[in-house]
Amino acid sequence: MSERLVIIGNGMAPGRMLEHLLEQAPGRYTVTIFNAEPRVNYDRIMLSPVLSGEKAYEEIIIHGDGWYIANNITLYKGHKIVTIDRSAKTVTSDHGVTEPYDKLVIATGSVPFIIPVPGHDLPGVLTYRDLDDVQAMMLAAQSRAKAVVIGGGLLGLEAAAGLNAQGMDVTVLHVMPTLMERQLDPAAGYLLQRAVEQRGIKVITKANTQAITGNGKVGQVELADGTIIPATLVVMAVGIRPNSALAKQAGIAVNRGIVVDAGMRSNDPDIYALGECAEVNGQVYGLVAPLYEMARVTASQLAGNEAAAFVHMDTPTKLKVTGIDLFSLGDFAEGEDRQEIVLRDAAAGVYKRLVLKDDRIIGTVLYGETADGAWFNDLKKKQTDISEMRDTLIFGQSYQGGAPLDPMAAVAALPDDAEICGCNGVCKGKITGAITGKGLTSLDDVRAHTKASASCGSCTGLVEKLMGLTIGDKYNPAAVQPHIGCTAAGLYLSPMV
Repeated sequence: MSERLVIIGNGMAPGRMLEHLLEQAPGRYTVTIFNAEPRVNYDRIMLSPVLSGEKAYEEIIIHGDGWYIANNITLYKGHKIVTIDRSAKTVTSDHGVTEPYDKLVIATGSVPFIIPVPGHDLPGVLTYRDLDDVQAMMLAAQSRAKAVVIGGGLLGLEAAAGLNAQGMDVTVLHVMPTLMERQLDPAAGYLLQRAVEQRGIKVITKANTQAITGNGKVGQVELADGTIIPATLVVMAVGIRPNSALAKQAGIAVNRGIVVDAGMRSNDPDIYALGECAEVNGQVYGLVAPLYEMARVTASQLAGNEAAAFVHMDTPTKLKVTGIDLFSLGDFAEGEDRQEIVLRDAAAGVYKRLVLKDDRIIGTVLYGETADGAWFNDLKKKQTDISEMRDTLIFGQSYQGGAPLDPMAAVAALPDDAEICGCNGVCKGKITGAITGKGLTSLDDVRAHTKASASCGSCTGLVEKLMGLTIGDKYNPAAVQPHIGCTAAGLYLSPMV
């Protein structure tokens, strides 16, 4: 008789967990999902292209209704779980549905942080977390009026670019001196601000929001220095917090997030947590790659592999506003025990900075030219001694050996274990092996069989080069369905606060 598995939440992480579980232990569980959103699972990474009008909601669905039916999964849409009864081993939704479980997975995600300034609850103040938020912003954008985005991190810049594409006059307010200060050093932050402003988006840094005012709805934003910015829409994108209230109410151990061990199990042995709501090894995560790793580990544990364990991942960040190429990885803070190699061409919009310690890369910031990001990431992960190539390291893999190589030769030189798709942890060897072994000839085929380029799509160019190298003229680029460039392994669903 199958065990009863109940999942609270239907985001990207639990969706990926179910894919793994159905492969590893088909038929072991009767699965029931409660989703607070009134819809199926969709790719939250691609909300920005939906906001900008480049994609429709239907194009970002991960698992449609047919997938749940085919896999005998019961999905309750628009049902928010309000109670977990651990003694009775049941959950109850706000619609009065009570479901028993043998194993429970909590994947409640995160909640946006709202700046508690006067007027934060006025009509016209929105957050940027899910499809409902995007649809509300698109409706507001029909007025072609003025929008203020509070937060100059990755999520805020995505929102600003989308609203700008919808025809709104957009101003970004950021409390720090430079944009995306968590991922970029000041030099790269300056270049990013310049590129954003060239798109027609105003940026005000060192901006301390004092109040949001208006006559019954948003009318303007007031800063601490007295600056007043007219606005009909305010979007707060200043970070997220793990949504752990339900678990705490049930007596499950909670710190910043729901505390789990390396096997994603809480202090209740029958309850697991994964995704943005979980805290593992003292850390919470808002990046796609570690969330997918949590999904893999949880599925393996539920399938009976008690040795499966989550290991901290140092993942790169890529900005996903179309046309802005940016890559950030590791620790790039200054220090006496560190050396820097910097290439700067402000006129061309190119900036590269490598931070070294003991002849190993510990941090990287690339702006404008990011093609070598995968290679630098590989060198960092393997802690490769770069002393022999130090003089040409900043110029990238193509320049090793004293002369520039054809870019395709540089891709060919990548080892089989080089990670190509950070979102899904797909290495070069898996991609080329699938291409040759399964006779794949299109990017869509590779996405379906390996999941490379299937999430954010920022590795698409590299995957296409691999296909060209592997099968030559048999590669069918006409079959490619383009994805919008965005954050790969480092996609921020949102920065944690």
